[in-house]
Amino acid sequence: VGGASGQVGTNLTDLVIQKKKITVRELGGCMGPIWPSYYRDCSLVMFVIDAANPTQVSASCIQLLSVLSAELLATASVLILFNKIDLPCSVSLVELKSLFRMNDIVSSAKQPITVLETSARDGTGLPAVLQWLHSACRD
Repeated sequence: VGGASGQVGTNLTDLVIQKKKITVRELGGCMGPIWPSYYRDCSLVMFVIDAANPTQVSASCIQLLSVLSAELLATASVLILFNKIDLPCSVSLVELKSLFRMNDIVSSAKQPITVLETSARDGTGLPAVLQWLHSACRD
């Protein structure tokens, strides 16, 4: 699942983690209204937020809260990724956590939530994402 903008459409990618096949379904933010149709078989959620687009913070936050409140995702492990931290216009993690009221979200969510910073372009944070996937797949 993705944030409020960026990816348009849906992409499927299969990963093998600890000899277990995981299908990653990437859904663009503009597809938010149909996200619930994909929740039934979902055990992990990676929610990507564009850290270089502060104008989308409120829309991304609303979508995130909607995902976290979905009954079908009540037991899913959640990874929130603030992406594009390599761009000069990106908002700091401290500021983003404050804007999202991330402490409140994490403390009130049913799901276990991990928050990371990433750069898809230069690979920053990728080892932590892979570690999260390995750990989440053991559960």
